[in-house]
Amino acid sequence: MNGWLVASALLMGLFGSSHCVVMCGGVVAMTCSALPASRRARPLAQLPYVLAYNAGRIASYAVAGAAAGALGARLASFGLVEHAQLGLRVAAGAAMVLVGLYVAGLARALRWIERIGEPVWRRVAPVARRLVPVRSPAAALALGLLWGWMPCGLVYAALGGAVTSGSAVGGAAAMAAFGAGTLPTLVAMGSAASAVARAARVGWVRVAAGFVLVALGCVQVTHAGMAWDRAPGAHACCTHR
Repeated sequence: MNGWLVASALLMGLFGSSHCVVMCGGVVAMTCSALPASRRARPLAQLPYVLAYNAGRIASYAVAGAAAGALGARLASFGLVEHAQLGLRVAAGAAMVLVGLYVAGLARALRWIERIGEPVWRRVAPVARRLVPVRSPAAALALGLLWGWMPCGLVYAALGGAVTSGSAVGGAAAMAAFGAGTLPTLVAMGSAASAVARAARVGWVRVAAGFVLVALGCVQVTHAGMAWDRAPGAHACCTHR
């Protein structure tokens, strides 16, 4: 399993979670909306609902990551495995740079990618809405399982990294790490939704988080490029006469 990929996915989720506030924050808040007022006032009473929702969401990410990892392994098998995987890693690093610019509000490049998942989401969304307001942790888990398939450029970019994992297990681990990175913000939203949302929408917070992701993407591209340079046969085209 690629430790760098898992760490990168974790950091992408952590620093990209300001985007998650916009996409998922309202749903997290709704998971506790059916609780009695006396319980809503106590964060610990909300915790089982919030954790169940996020467990479902991360499980969906892991399933998608397993499919992406298996696809990447299949694609790599058609050619030079090492070079194919390094090429995918360069593409994943470039995608992380785009995510950083997107989170920072400096690019809209990922918005068109979100349209890819809209046909599936149109079928899933009506079922998800029937679970709101959530009345039990089991319903929160089901809502998370469904909401994990909502079109999201950040998730799709993370899936691009999962493709490079080389296996279904590696892809699932990468996407689970990505989901875990989003947990601090989204769990906090269950009990402090308005304060977390305000902080995540502050301009400099989003810009700073975005540029951290840009830096991570550049490191990944550089790392993959150096590995490509060291790979057997990398300079064959230059030495051949």
